[in-house]
Amino acid sequence: MNQIIIPNRRAFLKSAAAVSAASSIAAPGIVLGNPDSRKLKIGLVGCGGRGSGAAGDAMTADSNAELWAAGDVFPSSIEGSLSALRNQFKDRVNVEDSRKFTGMDAYQKVLESGVDVVILATPPGFRPIHFEAAVNAGKHIFCEKPVAVDMAGVKKVMAAAQKAKEKGLAVVSGFCWRKDTSRREFFKRIHAGDIGDIAHYYATYYTGPVKSMARKEDRKPEYSDVEWQVRNWYNFSWLGGDGLVEQAVHSVDKVGWAFLDQNPIACHGNGGRQVPFEGAEGYNIFDHFSVIYEYPNGVLASVCSRQTPNCDNENADYILGTKGNATIKGGLRITGDKAWRDRGEAPVNMYVYEHMELFQSVREGKPIFEGDWMCHSTALAIMGRTAAYTGKRITWDQLMKSEEDLAPDDLKWDSAFTPSPMPRPGITKFV
Repeated sequence: MNQIIIPNRRAFLKSAAAVSAASSIAAPGIVLGNPDSRKLKIGLVGCGGRGSGAAGDAMTADSNAELWAAGDVFPSSIEGSLSALRNQFKDRVNVEDSRKFTGMDAYQKVLESGVDVVILATPPGFRPIHFEAAVNAGKHIFCEKPVAVDMAGVKKVMAAAQKAKEKGLAVVSGFCWRKDTSRREFFKRIHAGDIGDIAHYYATYYTGPVKSMARKEDRKPEYSDVEWQVRNWYNFSWLGGDGLVEQAVHSVDKVGWAFLDQNPIACHGNGGRQVPFEGAEGYNIFDHFSVIYEYPNGVLASVCSRQTPNCDNENADYILGTKGNATIKGGLRITGDKAWRDRGEAPVNMYVYEHMELFQSVREGKPIFEGDWMCHSTALAIMGRTAAYTGKRITWDQLMKSEEDLAPDDLKWDSAFTPSPMPRPGITKFV
């Protein structure tokens, strides 16, 4: 969080001109600034690699938008982010010193700075608080995934999302695969019955560690528990949600998409930690999960994830149907009587496209709303994590009754807080 790295998934496009050409076909209202031609002001909450990339995507998507305010708990993150963004967007990064906000309340100051659209990209443990505040402030929202790390947070976002809908606010999520035009066509064909009924869905998300945990001797004496954990946010479930909820939630979301976001009956699964971080202590996340969702008529969906170094990686989807099969692995393919194939080369980068749809909906006065399914997909992932943590079969009804809240009761920058220990299936309780 205190280092600004623009990762591949959020890489700035090498040719803005190429994107503009594609954009003029896909969303002319964005490029031309019609019918609402105001210069929309963007507020960025969370200036790490993810937030910086999202801000770049937003300004690529709409040529008449500017970055107006930025907030983060670390001043160095703000400066690093703005420097990187100015290299590409120059005077469209209009963040004066008076609109650079630091501290735990930076998000509130960004919302009060006169922005039209806010990008929420801090560690997801803070997302429910920030989302609720953005809705109360009447801002259009780009909300990174996941929307929460526990069911208390999901319920907070669900309630706020309904208020956003009533207020006519645009809400777009960071579940980027639903913005990929090739995958939209793929799932459209599945929903149309091109492979018959889905009999089984199997998804993999095998990769290396996302963020290594710092060694305990790297902790400076002045770091409070909360600051230390925020600096290593991915490795604490109250901040990151664990790998299934933070990263492999993309695979979980595609499962939800395939099943038209209907509720599963139940979920069971396994998980654990095979490779400890050398010299580190206190972290409490697994490095692998294998969960199975039970849908009506005996249909199952399996999601397997792993974050282990020096192993073979794969991010794929295999869907077995009663009249054919569908696969996402490199390209997209359907076999059977209605065979179809796509190389997956969308004309517009999906990370840009999600912002294109957001800005176009704002400019046309037809705010896009994704609040329902972004909460549903996050809840699906939490359901799988809970099943793996406890070793129990978790029903959807049980999940919806859960009040689990992983965050400190008194969340302050200087707070002392000991997170829950590493989960132990068979011992860890469902809350």
